[in-house]
Amino acid sequence: MKIILSRKGFDAQSGGKPSPIFPDGRALSLPIPTSARSPVDFADVQYAGRSIGRLVEQLTKGAVSADRRCHLDPDLDATSLPRPDGWKPAFGQEGAAQTHLERQGVGPGDLFLFFGWFRKVEPDPRGGWRYVRGARDVHQLFGWLQIDKILRVGSNVEAARERRPWLAGHPHVNGAWHSSNTIYTATNRLALPKPRVDLPGGGCFQSGSDALVLTDPEARTRSIWRLPGWFLPREGDPKLSYHENPTRWFRRGDWVRLKTVGIGQEFVFDTASFPQANRWLVRLFTGERPDADNL
Repeated sequence: MKIILSRKGFDAQSGGKPSPIFPDGRALSLPIPTSARSPVDFADVQYAGRSIGRLVEQLTKGAVSADRRCHLDPDLDATSLPRPDGWKPAFGQEGAAQTHLERQGVGPGDLFLFFGWFRKVEPDPRGGWRYVRGARDVHQLFGWLQIDKILRVGSNVEAARERRPWLAGHPHVNGAWHSSNTIYTATNRLALPKPRVDLPGGGCFQSGSDALVLTDPEARTRSIWRLPGWFLPREGDPKLSYHENPTRWFRRGDWVRLKTVGIGQEFVFDTASFPQANRWLVRLFTGERPDADNL
């Protein structure tokens, strides 16, 4: 099985602010704003039974309005919008990032782990939410999708909507897209080699576990991660794509520190040579902090 660490949600160029981590520890990835190719506004999207439109306006100080269209992708939460029969989690990709996934041999059964830029928020005495002063910026995992089917949509989005009406609200079947336009749909249930984890094939993490935080707690920037020691590249072992340069990796006791690249959306890691990977995944999904090498 391949793991794909996939960067999504608000960033410095799209949205301009971190996504929020609420006081209970749950993280909400804010979909990036767009001007086209989406039938959905921020005001349409629900989280915990409420529209995220006002939240987005508050955190961006009005730079992104509630009536702005948003690119809800990956689309992982069944409660985000009214859903037609047959809906399931889905994720779209195109262009260079899609080409990278193809070259890495990503296919059915492989697992996307979505991460993004996050910061803690707190209730604002004036109403709504605000960022916690002095809170750290971190890269954190917020969701997953295990691949069931790979749909080669291309530019003929009308045909894709007709064949699969449950996808009609997805941005990758709306508007103009490149011929490489592709949608990954989720399995019904998450299937890890062992032990069994009883979860759907795609969804959002509901815990506030530190296990989901990728950023090294001692680092000054969110782009430096702390990973289990077995991630450290070894001669002949598969590497995390885009991170083949050995100078990016530093052994720190039982852990490894990684200086991540600033570009790229999809970082692929083949777990075939690493039995520890499955135990690490199980601990992510159960909310435990993974030990370094002794997983």
